[in-house]
Amino acid sequence: MTIHIYNFLEKSVENFSEKIAFVEPFAKEGKKEITYKEFDLYSKKVASEILRTLDKNSLPLQKAILIILPKGIDCLISFFGVALSGNFYTLLDEKSPKERIEKVIEVLKPKLLITSKELKLDLNLPTLYTENFKNFNIDENLITKAKENHIDTNLLYVLFTSGSTGIPKGVSIAHKSVIDYGFQFCKHFKIDESEIIANQAPLYVDASLPDILATIKTGATLHLIPNHLFAFPNIILNHLEQEKISMIFWKPVVLIYLAKDLDNLKKYPLNSLKKILVGGEIMPTKQLNIWIRHLPNALFANCYGPTEITDVCAYYIINRSFKDDELLPIGKACKNTELLVFDENMNYISPKEIGKKGELYIRGTSLSLGYYNDKEKTKKAFIQNPLHDNYLDLLYKTGDIVAYNEFEELLCYGRADNQIKYMGHRIELGEIESIINSHDKVRNSACIFKEEIICFYESKEEIDFRMFLKDKLPLYMIPKHFKRIDSFKLNQNSKIDRKALYEFI
Repeated sequence: MTIHIYNFLEKSVENFSEKIAFVEPFAKEGKKEITYKEFDLYSKKVASEILRTLDKNSLPLQKAILIILPKGIDCLISFFGVALSGNFYTLLDEKSPKERIEKVIEVLKPKLLITSKELKLDLNLPTLYTENFKNFNIDENLITKAKENHIDTNLLYVLFTSGSTGIPKGVSIAHKSVIDYGFQFCKHFKIDESEIIANQAPLYVDASLPDILATIKTGATLHLIPNHLFAFPNIILNHLEQEKISMIFWKPVVLIYLAKDLDNLKKYPLNSLKKILVGGEIMPTKQLNIWIRHLPNALFANCYGPTEITDVCAYYIINRSFKDDELLPIGKACKNTELLVFDENMNYISPKEIGKKGELYIRGTSLSLGYYNDKEKTKKAFIQNPLHDNYLDLLYKTGDIVAYNEFEELLCYGRADNQIKYMGHRIELGEIESIINSHDKVRNSACIFKEEIICFYESKEEIDFRMFLKDKLPLYMIPKHFKRIDSFKLNQNSKIDRKALYEFI
């Protein structure tokens, strides 16, 4: 019975002990890698040291452990060491401003910090340094006791996202949710030990979770690519080619950027790349079609899911062609998950009601246990299923506007907070963006609303959109102003920073 995330790792250690589990291909000291056996050893060292360090006479509660490290093997060892100790972790970007770190500490109240001496952090917390990992001693008795006390509703991690009030929200995720996700994800996409995966997402966001889970559950190999290198398409494409990468799960903005120079993309056959998954934002169909033409025999899938539902709750394996201005479906629910759509009066919208828009709500094992140390935000986002009141049956309110198509697949039009009321009409700005993105000279676009609709677009040249949009959008949806920019500023989740666009008005 799998009740601990470490159970996945133990099985892979048993079956693939000498196989390379994780690779840092661009480490400062040169290529760095670790086998499953070595990774297990170091995780046990860290778990033992955590258990020796923490107060053993305190209440029988899990303790928060803060990790501040760059993307790398030591960061993953810290994850699994914390999990094996029976506690839970929060990872913050090592470049986080001190003010954000302090706000997270205020909410989290961690009992321990894991970091590197190189970062020179002074947070007034008991600290374990990665430089000392190799010197820690394994205490099997302490580890065994921690595992015996474990239940699958224990937290694995708390991931902090931006809060509208300026105070970060800590999304609390349990082992059971991650385990369920691991089983479903590997089954949906037929992942096994032969997979060589290239990670793009920072480890402090949930988009990195499928890469890690797919690796440890199946005995695959994961390459950890530094975030800054994605600004250099040739380095990334060359790595995919040379290392025979077979699977990627990347943000749309990255795939858009790599596909901007078609002649350059054609230099890299990428014959080993058989699975291309995308998620996190709406993927423009135009750039997706470029990738499909380049890799016609690969599996392409569009994945959807908020942090509060353990990353992915819906997916669509692309099995038909789409025009450049069509919206790509997010598909149907993953197994053991249910998607429910309600209108603004909380009336249920059936999959048979094609094109009727509403807000998406989600239920299932993967649901978060709420926002850490914040009852009010939790009550607003996690609500009783409005279809009944017979027992506790929580749904997560996503804030995303969706509608069913004729295949009973969901289309996502963007955020409810990105929906505007203009000239008496309700408008999803994401719907406008999908049309503008289909223009052959536009790389990406984003619309904002400030009394009028304003569109920002990435292009090498100024474009007159009036004739292009005349037959594609009703007059009231056509932006009043268009502003060309060289490239969008991205937030820490590799999404377009829409708040920054208001600075250009």
